[in-house]
Amino acid sequence: MLLLAAGNLPAQSPDPMESREREALRQFLELNIAASESFDDRFDAEVWLVDMSARLSRFLPETDTRLTLLRQIHAAATRSGLSPQLVLAVIEVESHFDRFAVSRVGAQGLMQVMPFWKDEIGRPDDNLTDNLTNLDYGCRILQFYLQREDGVLPRALAAYNGSSGKRVYSDKVKRAWQAHWRTESLDWRD
Repeated sequence: MLLLAAGNLPAQSPDPMESREREALRQFLELNIAASESFDDRFDAEVWLVDMSARLSRFLPETDTRLTLLRQIHAAATRSGLSPQLVLAVIEVESHFDRFAVSRVGAQGLMQVMPFWKDEIGRPDDNLTDNLTNLDYGCRILQFYLQREDGVLPRALAAYNGSSGKRVYSDKVKRAWQAHWRTESLDWRD
């Protein structure tokens, strides 16, 4: 009983601003978790979003931007049968989470999608720097290469990157995945 009473002492109480911020974050998380349709249940959504948000903060400091992007990544990856953590690793390597990134060869957006794909799987007026569009394209393209390469991840990643037959790109993605995104096992064997 004494310990409970001690917790109510003014010196022990949190800063009111910190409490308000924590409450705002809690409410924001609740909204994002409720809006996360790609998860099996609310608990899975909460655990994954909180975990990945902390990991992504090194790249995107703004909480609402992170959570919105994480929901989008999870949904696009899940629709394509991909690991969301793999997609996070691909994005880290491709663009470092810069949605406006453009490579020297013209690949655009988070997943660095080449514009010719608009003619193949989309519409000519699709905006590849729009996160939803870019994630949809990038995940479907990676899904295609995984199927074509019989599920062999290093070969599929090399094809995605346009470097078939080489391990440099897939090794970069693997290192990013191991360093920042791994929560489950992936088969990296050739």
